Amino acid sequence: MSLMISISGIRGIVGENLTPTELVTFTQAFATWLHSQVNRQANIEHNPLRHPTVVIGRDTRPTGYAIGGLVSSTLALCGCHVIDLGVATTPTVEIATVAEKADGGIIITASHNPVEWNALKLLDRKGEFLDQKAVLQLLDMYKKKQFTLAGWNDVGSLERKPDYDREHIRRILALPCIDTKKIASQRFRILIDAVEGAGSSIVPALCRQLGVEEIETIFCNGTGVFPRNPEPLAEHLTATIDTLREKQCDLAVVVDPDVDRLALICEDGSLFGEEYSLVACADFYLQHKQGSVVNNLSSSRALRDVAEKHGQVCYSAKVGEAHVVALMKEKGAVIGGEGNGGVILPELHYGRDALAGIALMLQAFSEWLGKSTENKTLSGFRKQFPDYYMAKQKIRLARKPENLQDILLSIASAYSNASVNTDDGIKLDFSEEWVHLRPSNTEPILRIYAEAASIERAETLAEMFRQEIGSRIDTI
Repeated sequence: MSLMISISGIRGIVGENLTPTELVTFTQAFATWLHSQVNRQANIEHNPLRHPTVVIGRDTRPTGYAIGGLVSSTLALCGCHVIDLGVATTPTVEIATVAEKADGGIIITASHNPVEWNALKLLDRKGEFLDQKAVLQLLDMYKKKQFTLAGWNDVGSLERKPDYDREHIRRILALPCIDTKKIASQRFRILIDAVEGAGSSIVPALCRQLGVEEIETIFCNGTGVFPRNPEPLAEHLTATIDTLREKQCDLAVVVDPDVDRLALICEDGSLFGEEYSLVACADFYLQHKQGSVVNNLSSSRALRDVAEKHGQVCYSAKVGEAHVVALMKEKGAVIGGEGNGGVILPELHYGRDALAGIALMLQAFSEWLGKSTENKTLSGFRKQFPDYYMAKQKIRLARKPENLQDILLSIASAYSNASVNTDDGIKLDFSEEWVHLRPSNTEPILRIYAEAASIERAETLAEMFRQEIGSRIDTI
């Protein structure tokens, strides 16, 4: 399998395709791109040239420390000043990149991929993933291998700043819509599952400072050896649900290894639903700040319904944080994100942030509890939102057909009763349901999402399209 290169960076299996050579080469390309941006800005402002500053952070995977050292040394040998946060969440690195007035950032994490994977996620000086133009420039430098290197007397430096968790939490607590006294008044007992990732320390710390009275933890030792599949889906959370019931918690907070995705489990062991993390946060936040909202094409219609309730418009972008952020800026959205539990709050920063989602969810739940007269549980709170059911399938590709989009269009042509969106694969929008077929940006798979008024119908739709696609392309 070849190295996965996408708008967010490079991703692969350590020791197979994510090799020291690839890591060094790609880091040199990024350093060269940073030099080009810094030099261009200096010329515009008539300032002397300077070393680019790069913030780096990593999740807890066992390979992260070694990769971090390799990346830091390469950046320094390319004439960059490196600020190393150590273990840090993806949103923490994004915040630090802006706070340190850095020229870019690197997050060493493969997010929800298995432990043998790792990746370099690249940020610009705004703490955001590179746009398409920047990615193309970077890839051109990567292919040509014409890099900016420092002489012996111009090598960059390394600085360690391991305490950015505190700053991240401080900024969340400073949000005008957060009232820790109101949260504390509910005397919550909460279970936290950080899947041994970067959230192992910061998530419990945030919950304590938000006013949570009792905190139980599972998989929060920060070992980086994931005890289960790290993607926070129902079939992977049986041990967490059992612990929730055993400890009699009011809810469980679940994050992925780099803490940009949030899932909640209700007191009865049912999942609140990753899709509904953003929905509930937006419903609460729109009461405090009016404006449009943005999700991606694979997200639930529930966000559209919530936006309409508040007299606002919901826009949908291509899948991928960079695409969602671009559309949020274009439309002036006040909140947005992706249906996988990623909440983006521009008031804080333009990045998916499970920590911000936790704060908004606890605040929203606390305020609802103060008004509710019956079923004062998280499962009762979940019933306040529109009911849609989503089914997800994926087809592992033996190879990606060059005419994949044509194949998907051919399938779509059989459904004249659906509106077709071709911005990101193919999305078929029917009056009461929808199906989205798209190749993954990070894995050699084709994803199939279906949403309907019942789980049975959603699963039927997803399976129907899986079989139809599987009959037309080579699969593993």
